Amino acid sequence: MSTTSIPEFKIILCGDYGVGKTSIFRRFLNDTFIDTSKLSRTQTRQSTLGLDQYSREFEVHSSNGFSRIKIQLWDTGGLERVASITNSYYKFSEAALLVFDMTSLETFHSLSHHLLEILSMAENAKIFLIGNKSDLKHQRQVSDDDIELFIEQFPKFNGFFQVSAKTNDGIQEMWSEISEKLAVGAYSANAGAFKLHQINYDDDNGDDGNIHPTANTSCCS
Repeated sequence: MSTTSIPEFKIILCGDYGVGKTSIFRRFLNDTFIDTSKLSRTQTRQSTLGLDQYSREFEVHSSNGFSRIKIQLWDTGGLERVASITNSYYKFSEAALLVFDMTSLETFHSLSHHLLEILSMAENAKIFLIGNKSDLKHQRQVSDDDIELFIEQFPKFNGFFQVSAKTNDGIQEMWSEISEKLAVGAYSANAGAFKLHQINYDDDNGDDGNIHPTANTSCCS
């Protein structure tokens, strides 16, 4: 048996309630989607997972960084304003996904508030702006000009993605690019400064010839 160390990055989901953070989390967790538009408000809240975290490995194809990283994604599950979770949620975050609903100007106008929270409580985190519900083109309220102006006003973003958690459009591309940027940034800065996660690989790669890492899931108490 040989042991390979790979860096692990904590990523948090931020944004207004209802923008689809938990739907993005579910895509990350088990590639599923629950259509809450047909549920009552009570059912919608019950369908939200609650404060949770889950880890997945990603292969990185950049020649200037790690070849494999582990991402630990955190979701508030609608508990954004519960003071007792705030510090632990933001603490040690290497990246934050700032999510808004492209069919809701209200959630877009709330971004500056969430951005300031990230900058004050996770000041070293890379920040990625995510426009969710891109599939609802005829209901779109946030224009490309609105987004471009916001990014110009707050030049803190490491990337912007338009995605649909419902159709899965853009989700894989988003994680691929985020993984590349985290891997390259960590390698360039100081890989040893990041938490290393030990994974055991079987030297005999198995009948299919692929390396099989040990699965790891985690959930906060």
